[in-house]
Amino acid sequence: MILVIQKVMSFFFLAGKLRIMDRIIIDFIEKQRTASVCCLDEENNPYCFSIFYVFDKVERRLYFKSSASSNHAHYLLQNKRVAGTILPDKLNTLAIRGIQFTGCVVENSSTNHHATTEYHKKIPIALAIPGEVWTIQFETIKMTDNTIGLGKKIHWQREDLYEDVC
Repeated sequence: MILVIQKVMSFFFLAGKLRIMDRIIIDFIEKQRTASVCCLDEENNPYCFSIFYVFDKVERRLYFKSSASSNHAHYLLQNKRVAGTILPDKLNTLAIRGIQFTGCVVENSSTNHHATTEYHKKIPIALAIPGEVWTIQFETIKMTDNTIGLGKKIHWQREDLYEDVC
């Protein structure tokens, strides 16, 4: 009986700790506005571009707006897999913080409607700029956060990672 109680208590402690770590990632992404994203061109060469994003913390997605005629839009239609980084808007070399992520661009009408609504709600000036709102579904995140310990890494992985979203 005591062993069962210890296992249950350990589970709740671990679950609480994982939520706290996940909250650190969420808070960091919410406080930033830009990301560098890399996709592959037709010859499988890396192609990087910068985005202004809105973060959907419930769905673990980034929404960004881009012209359908841009190079990266053309490449993303061919290969939906992406990787990228999010750094603080103001860098502090003594307190290194940042995110490396992998993900994929997802498309469907309900996702696009929600993404467009959320993006324009948070960045209303974007209504005046032509383009489409795109969605990046996070697959993995690795956060480096020296503010909570030198070389501290916090990892997150989508639960249904092996479900084919791309």
